[in-house]
Amino acid sequence: MAPQVKADELVPHPVKDQLPGVDYCVNSNPSWPEAIILGFQHYIVMLGTTVIIPTIIVPQMGGGNEEKAQVIQTLLFVAGLNTLLQSLFGTRLPVVIGGSFTFIIPATFVASSSRYNTYLDPRERFIHSMRGMQGALMIASILPILIGFLGLWRIVIRVLSPLSAAPPVFLVGLGLYTQGFPLLAECVEIGLPGLIILLLLSQYIPHMWKLKRPIFERFAVLLSVAIVWAYAALLTVTGAYNNRPPQTQFSCRVDRSGVISGASWIKVPYPWQWGAPKVDAGDVFVMMAAALVSLVESTGAFIAAARYGSVTHTPGSVISRGAGWLGLGLLLSGLWGTASGFTVSVENVGLVAMTRVGSRRVIQMSAIFMLFFSVLGKFGAVLASIPLPIVGALYSVMFAFMSSAGLGLLQFCNLNSFRTKFILGLSIYLGFSVPQYFNGYVITTGDGPVRSGSAWFNKIMQVIFTSPATVAGIVALFLDLTLAREHVNTKKDSGRHWWAKFKHFDNDPRSEEFYSLPYGLSKYFPSV
Repeated sequence: MAPQVKADELVPHPVKDQLPGVDYCVNSNPSWPEAIILGFQHYIVMLGTTVIIPTIIVPQMGGGNEEKAQVIQTLLFVAGLNTLLQSLFGTRLPVVIGGSFTFIIPATFVASSSRYNTYLDPRERFIHSMRGMQGALMIASILPILIGFLGLWRIVIRVLSPLSAAPPVFLVGLGLYTQGFPLLAECVEIGLPGLIILLLLSQYIPHMWKLKRPIFERFAVLLSVAIVWAYAALLTVTGAYNNRPPQTQFSCRVDRSGVISGASWIKVPYPWQWGAPKVDAGDVFVMMAAALVSLVESTGAFIAAARYGSVTHTPGSVISRGAGWLGLGLLLSGLWGTASGFTVSVENVGLVAMTRVGSRRVIQMSAIFMLFFSVLGKFGAVLASIPLPIVGALYSVMFAFMSSAGLGLLQFCNLNSFRTKFILGLSIYLGFSVPQYFNGYVITTGDGPVRSGSAWFNKIMQVIFTSPATVAGIVALFLDLTLAREHVNTKKDSGRHWWAKFKHFDNDPRSEEFYSLPYGLSKYFPSV
């Protein structure tokens, strides 16, 4: 005879406005020593993207190892400034602001411009192409600044429902799948042990070995990186890669990044360090497209960070305020010359989920580490020389946490509705399929599928439609606003009634607790 199931066991899991199980939310703080170590761990996690982006862009600009090290230091310095500003005056969520892969297309568009072919000296070509990027970034920053501080982005956020937000949040993480295992597999004998050790330390050992303090799950990244980095150094010293192909040596050895040799001992990055910026209209339009895409992706990361920080859904006015500060961060990137714009670091949102520490203080400590090591170049370069397959192992887990935040929003929706299933399925499918088409076209033909007479317009289309989160967001929002809009169940099926109380800042008293500005500034800059 089959055992009887109790009636309460058949009740669905309750919907939670705030994610339970988080050890420290935005306003609560671990001890200072623990906050410092956790901040250093966030710094280690964001280093991967900080190194990858200049490694791709700088050689196309004509730069070598010295220029790459300078750009990394500058990118790190401005990232620290932006992270501090966002945590103090922006959304105040536990997010790190770092370099964005979205800006690689416009950066290479500027670097490959024929107007720089007259410069035969590589260093001179690098300087002039950098100044072109600076001008484009500074002018492009006007778009997110206006959209954010004028409250226009608030209008977009207020029409979002959990159903239309879930696909872009999901694909902000999953859309970066090419940066996970493929990067790990460039040196699988280092990357795969890194992934296995990280999983064991963060997920399995804490359940098998109970300690008074959550050491393994909270510091799994530092422990796994230290173990595998030491292992990679041992392989390098013993000559395991001496007779291997150059690409294998670059991926596996710990002494092939070129960052340490090119970095200065002490140098403070400063505005216009490369010279006066130059402006080209076509470059500006492409950068503006990247700024808009970055804003969409950052919005998805803001929503995820709010969940993992165990705070309520972020009001539209607060996200709009954060968008304005992202625009100011883009202006800073143009002033200093980082060769890339900025976005919310997806991997660090994943780290917040892994550690279950959403403390704002920890993020601010990570910003201090960014500023410190950007000035002490040699010391920062040592950490930046971590082999990229180890970074790929970290990405595989962090991006997975980010993606699951999007799936978590579906608790507010009616998954038994065919309308919900259609919107969810089509937006996610096109979010994968459209960028795959554009990327595949570039691989086979060397250019995008849009072939108008304007090169900058072609690149704008490529920037927008190679972003999985942007494509999914556009499709999901359009369908959610137009499909069966008048039906009596549509509002509940989309979960709009759950987010209705967060539509305006004053509707829920918890918004003041989590999102109000420091130093009494909310009195002069109120959120509505």
